[in-house]
Amino acid sequence: MSKKTILTVDDDPNIRDYLEAVFTDNGYAVVTAENGDKAMELLATMRPDLITLDVEMPDKTGPWVSRAIQKNSALATIPIVVITGHSELQYIIPKAAAFLAKPFEADEVVRVVRGILGE
Repeated sequence: MSKKTILTVDDDPNIRDYLEAVFTDNGYAVVTAENGDKAMELLATMRPDLITLDVEMPDKTGPWVSRAIQKNSALATIPIVVITGHSELQYIIPKAAAFLAKPFEADEVVRVVRGILGE
């Protein structure tokens, strides 16, 4: 069985590195993007099994990325897990499969991802 791929989009390099380590340790392939533009660039050539998406980023925000994904029928079914330090923005991405507030526990994010991916 091939590894499932997760695209992690966050402007904070510490969060990106942490999520990459957590997901890699749990058997996932991980691709990271530091902003929405980079995420959309990557999505032009890849189709991850799941996306973790920050809300507040320079340039293209999480909600902008989410809307761009929803408009693309090839990408619209990819589940999105919102990970943000702004818990009051929980519903800003209405089609999100899950929402996690920063700081989060590694086992919590893995449990959420496994649940969404049906593992």
